[in-house]
Amino acid sequence: LDPRYQDPYEVGAMIAVQEARDTRAAFAILDRGAANNPDQWVYPFNAGHLAMMTLKDFPLAEKYFEQCMKIPGAPEFVERLRANAVFKKGDLETSWETWLGIYDRAPDERTKRIASNHLYNIKATIDEAAIKEAAANYRQWFGRLPADLETLARMGFLREIPKDFDGKDYVYDPETGAIKTVISPWRR
Repeated sequence: LDPRYQDPYEVGAMIAVQEARDTRAAFAILDRGAANNPDQWVYPFNAGHLAMMTLKDFPLAEKYFEQCMKIPGAPEFVERLRANAVFKKGDLETSWETWLGIYDRAPDERTKRIASNHLYNIKATIDEAAIKEAAANYRQWFGRLPADLETLARMGFLREIPKDFDGKDYVYDPETGAIKTVISPWRR
C-alpha cells in the first residue's frame, strides 16, 4: 500500500476508536499517517480532537494541536482548539495570552466574540480563585466569611476588588462564599 494514501489512516483510526475502543491504536495510526504525510494537517488535528473530546487528555490535545498549527494550510480555528485545551488543563496564564492574541488578530466579529467569551471565562476563573483564597484566609483569621468583598480589600486580603471582563462586579454570597458573574445578555 502507498504510505501517502490517506484514507486508510483516517478510517483506520476511526475504526480503532469506535469499533475496537482502542485509542492507543488510533493514535498510532494517526501518528503513522502524520509521519508518512508530514504536509497534511488532518492527522495531528484528528489526534488532538480525539485526545480532547474522547480522552479529556488536554496536555496531549495541546501537543497535537500545536503540531497541526505548524503545518501550512491548517485551519485558523486550530489555534482556538489549542487555547481551549490549554485552559482545560489549567494553564490559565498561557490560555489568557493565547486568547488575547486571537482576540487582537481576529479577522471577523464572530472570532472576536468567541475570543472575548473565552477571555471572560478565564478572567472569572482567575478572579474566583483569588476571591475564594482571600475569603478562606479571612475565615482562618476571623472564624467566619467576610460580609462582602469590600471587607477583603479593606483588610488587605485582596489588593483590589476584581471586576469581570466586562467591568462588572461579581456577586458574592457571604453565607456560602460563592462567587457569581452577572453575564451580559449578549454573551449568551
